[in-house]
Amino acid sequence: MRQAEVVVYGATSAGVCAAVAAARRGLDTVLLGPGRHVGGMTSGGLGYTDIGDARVLGGMAAEFRRAVADAYGVAPGHYAGPEPHVAEAIFLSWLDAAGVEVVFDAPLRTVVTSGDRVYSAVTHRGDFAAGAFVDASYEGDVLAAAGVGYRVGREDRSLHGERFAGRREVVPGMHNFPSWISPFRADGTLLPQVADGPMAEVGEGDGGVMSYGYRVCMSTAADRIPFERRPGYDEEHWELGRRLFRHWRERGIEPRAGRLVGLEPNLPGGKCDGNSLGPFSLSVLDRSAWAYPDAGPAERERIRLHHLHHAQDLLYFLAHDPEVPAAVRAELGLWGLPADEFADTGHLPHQLYVREARRMLGSKHLTEHDLVQGRPQEDVIAMGSYHLDVREVQRTWRWVYEHPDPVPMVVTEGYLSVGVAPYQIPYGAIVPRREECANLVVPVCVSASHVAFSSIRMEVQYQMLGHAAGLAAAQAAGSGKAVQDVDVAALQEELVAAGQVLSL
Repeated sequence: MRQAEVVVYGATSAGVCAAVAAARRGLDTVLLGPGRHVGGMTSGGLGYTDIGDARVLGGMAAEFRRAVADAYGVAPGHYAGPEPHVAEAIFLSWLDAAGVEVVFDAPLRTVVTSGDRVYSAVTHRGDFAAGAFVDASYEGDVLAAAGVGYRVGREDRSLHGERFAGRREVVPGMHNFPSWISPFRADGTLLPQVADGPMAEVGEGDGGVMSYGYRVCMSTAADRIPFERRPGYDEEHWELGRRLFRHWRERGIEPRAGRLVGLEPNLPGGKCDGNSLGPFSLSVLDRSAWAYPDAGPAERERIRLHHLHHAQDLLYFLAHDPEVPAAVRAELGLWGLPADEFADTGHLPHQLYVREARRMLGSKHLTEHDLVQGRPQEDVIAMGSYHLDVREVQRTWRWVYEHPDPVPMVVTEGYLSVGVAPYQIPYGAIVPRREECANLVVPVCVSASHVAFSSIRMEVQYQMLGHAAGLAAAQAAGSGKAVQDVDVAALQEELVAAGQVLSL
């Protein structure tokens, strides 16, 4: 068994920042990565970083932006984000300089608890004991194994009195399917990529999570790798896309490839990170993600591969299928996978974009009201500012009764975008309730409602919360105190000294 002072599980950007922050304090720190890479989505395809109000960025998020600028020899903020390999190189250099022991290929098996504390994390690479633990995984696996309470998916509107909670009304717009596209084959069975079963009533909780996908890094470089047909590519799987393009063609609508997958060169080196734009995109909307948070390793891997194959096949479909407008195919032909990214994963990202999974029920629980009303938090440790950003939750179908006879129609549901002013995130949102666990800090699966989490979930917030979590874990491990009893005023002073922004 490896005995450390602080163990961080999850090599996300939050995990890196937590481990580095604790190690810089002089504590013996181990970072456990389930895979072979560090940085999570920051180095795993989400290069173009959603920031919100740049005034709230401080601490290690600001330090990372400066490191990106130094890597390219430009002013901070000149690029919205780095190339994936540059992001990972920065994080690896931080870990090395701080003396963090990084253990790769160490997925969690379980945790051993002793009273109200986690004693050790049991992984496929051994057991790791510590005085304090940080769960920086996207999934919240340590908190769940430790018996800490959590929720998954959308709650009912009545739970917190949140205006935007629960199932959303189906409204027209760029994120929904146009009217009158049938979800059925000629034999009356449902097309692939359309979920069956009724939707919950508007405002009801249904446990649905925001859709997952892959943010595929693409390149216009001469050595780019073409989008190729994958063994197992299923022609029928893309019939829904063909119907969408036929619908647009019949109405004189000429879509651009860039408006389907985001082909603006927004990264250095003529690269972009493909985004999920419009009703038919890199996001997978068949409800398969709903099972992911609580699924076991084998089921999660099946879901991950389902999403990876969707990304590969969508790009091939858009670049080659004769039903796709020629202009779209031509535009896709200018792009390919970058030869200098993700070499060990077939030039596709190593990280599935898990937009949300478990959300802890912690000492404090943030809701829509905290963000929309900008409620002050006396134990503030970081700030957020990005709008409430719920991505599509499901693609299903319903009967439409605007004709003499009912007509079946494909619908996409769940999208929400509502601006908020900068708000404070409290320390109580990253620690469990006292009676559940006394030595665990959770900077990713924070204690928040589905609606509130949709803003907090940005990578820059994870970096700042990871920074705070690492310092809190170091203080708890060094003093033997419960994480609920750390000196928050001292933590705030240390964060401010490191450039964290706690108020405007």
